[in-house]
Amino acid sequence: MAGLKETEWQVSIVWLGHVPADGGSLRSHPKQTLDLRFGGVAGGQHEGTQRPSCSRVKNLYSKGTPISNTRQLSLLSEQDMDAIAAKMGLPVLDPSLLGASMILRGLPDLTFVPPSSRLQAPSGATITVDVENGPCILPGREIETEAPGFGTLFKDAARSRRGVTAWVERPGAMSVGDSLRLFVPDQRAWAP
Repeated sequence: MAGLKETEWQVSIVWLGHVPADGGSLRSHPKQTLDLRFGGVAGGQHEGTQRPSCSRVKNLYSKGTPISNTRQLSLLSEQDMDAIAAKMGLPVLDPSLLGASMILRGLPDLTFVPPSSRLQAPSGATITVDVENGPCILPGREIETEAPGFGTLFKDAARSRRGVTAWVERPGAMSVGDSLRLFVPDQRAWAP
């Protein structure tokens, strides 16, 4: 019977952020701890168990159709953040400019972790990976305000490195420094 199997990967949270719903931009505010609820982070721009459909699912629904919110959180790897910055020619890339919820260390190729994988904190809080968070122009706008001339470089530099979106499966706290356990679906790859 297929289920989830624990992997050997050691994954650490090195940065957490919260994008306020009333903040007027994509920018995250750094946090030491996120209190995760079924709807995501309270008061967050992506809070809720439902969301209006967007261009990412336009082949399924007309824009604005209520659907389940699998985009409550945005996860990136520290390794990919460094690679994006290097490709852009920046010494460092501030995760708050990307609207990041979580930066992880120790998980290479995070963008392609299988959908439905779980990351579980010592508190028992568990998040479920949805899919790749394709690069868009919104982070580029934020980067441009801090580093003029570099914002337009983001989308290309972040291709295949933008991380994943995720949703809260089990509420609880996640904190900077927490070590997360990674579980992946115990099934073969789809091969029609």
